[in-house]
Amino acid sequence: MDEPLDDFDRKILNLLQEDCQMKAEMLAERVGLSSSAVQRRIKRLRQDGIIAAEIAVVDRASVGKLMTFVVGLEIERENYAALASFRRWVEKQPEIQQAYYVTGLVDVILIIVTEDVESFDALSARIMAYTPQIRRMNTNVVLSVLKLGLKLPLDAAG
Repeated sequence: MDEPLDDFDRKILNLLQEDCQMKAEMLAERVGLSSSAVQRRIKRLRQDGIIAAEIAVVDRASVGKLMTFVVGLEIERENYAALASFRRWVEKQPEIQQAYYVTGLVDVILIIVTEDVESFDALSARIMAYTPQIRRMNTNVVLSVLKLGLKLPLDAAG
């Protein structure tokens, strides 16, 4: 990142996180800059990788009943090679929505979305086959989504 984020950048990012298709004119009006200044800032934010992706968020209920699982994995201690290999493998699994290397009782937390329990079981078997260093999988089935989002809380003041 060449330039640090200022208040205008943060305001633009907050608005784009709500609607990434918002036109520069509307953004300009909301943040108090010209349209061309907003466009330059957005271009820089994309080039610097601060805006990592612009995606469509699909309503889960509209595409069928998907099940969500929160899975904690315990990996054999001191096995950083297994963790690095597992990280690369996880990136290629579309059902694994999020993966976190964490502290605490487990080493990795996965957020997994599948069509049904059978699909989850098949994925679990693939996980264990790919990474035999996993000692335990602790699975929680999500009964109801209370909040779902990826919007980062960016204060305008930094």
